[in-house]
Amino acid sequence: MHDTCAFCRTPNPKDGAAAIAMTRARVDARDPDAVHFLGDHYNHGDGGLEVDVPRAIELWKEAAELGSIDACYNLGNSYLDGSGVARDEARAVHYLEVAACRGHVQSRHNLGVLECNGGEYARGVRHYTISAKMGYEGSAKDIEYLCKEGEATKAQYEEALGGYLEAMEEMKSPQREVAVYLRARSDELSRAHQT
Repeated sequence: MHDTCAFCRTPNPKDGAAAIAMTRARVDARDPDAVHFLGDHYNHGDGGLEVDVPRAIELWKEAAELGSIDACYNLGNSYLDGSGVARDEARAVHYLEVAACRGHVQSRHNLGVLECNGGEYARGVRHYTISAKMGYEGSAKDIEYLCKEGEATKAQYEEALGGYLEAMEEMKSPQREVAVYLRARSDELSRAHQT
């Protein structure tokens, strides 16, 4: 499944240090995905690296400047939670907006959460509708909840649900259905072996 490097398609090394060395070569070439990837490894302590959240933040900032929407998403969440940086909702919103405007569905959803938590339900529903139409189930469920609470209209819920279902239909393929089945079966067998 992960037999080759996501960046250069060469065979993956068998140890974490060699994998990090390959990634660093792409980082030196200013590949935004590689910079983001290395930041994730520092954040979680993967690949033989020690957890270094400040270094992860630095790398995500660099990756964001290079155009990585995933790095913008990570930075938005870090500023929102105060994870590795001082909590700063304005910066969080900035990074989430950048990612959302570039098509990052979870960033769009999180903006909806922030707006609704701040009492700006109309703005939140707009964000949720966009992300629901991109196939994000959580947004469709949140609009359903807001509709039940009287903060969204039935028409807004129907629009979001219709968009969500349409997105899901567009993503259907026989290969995807087989993959979903195999994943569920694999998980089922793993659970059976653990007992």
